Amino acid sequence: MDSAPENERSSPTNGTDYAQVQQSAEFGELRSTFRSFAFPLTLGFIAWYLLYVLLSNYAGGFMATKVVGNINVAFVLGLAQFLTTFLIAWWYSRHASAKLDPKGEAIKNRLDGEA
Repeated sequence: MDSAPENERSSPTNGTDYAQVQQSAEFGELRSTFRSFAFPLTLGFIAWYLLYVLLSNYAGGFMATKVVGNINVAFVLGLAQFLTTFLIAWWYSRHASAKLDPKGEAIKNRLDGEA
């Protein structure tokens, strides 16, 4: 007796559908689109973060430079780290909605159609 609801799609027993999808050109394009956005952005952010850490450790005089009142360069760059994080998240969200989600949905629909 099957306890799963009738409207729920049963999963393949051996996973061959998923292996075929993973090897398809369509999935390769999706993966490539994701990687070409995520990897350079991640590397850029890590470099920006390490620059901030290195400046904090080795350029204390520069980081202590007053910008306005008691606000110094270290404070401005520290706030810029937070701003950069939120901007990257927003940018990725837009990128995923425009480029990744439609491709992923097409793959999903193709898989659902074959079930």
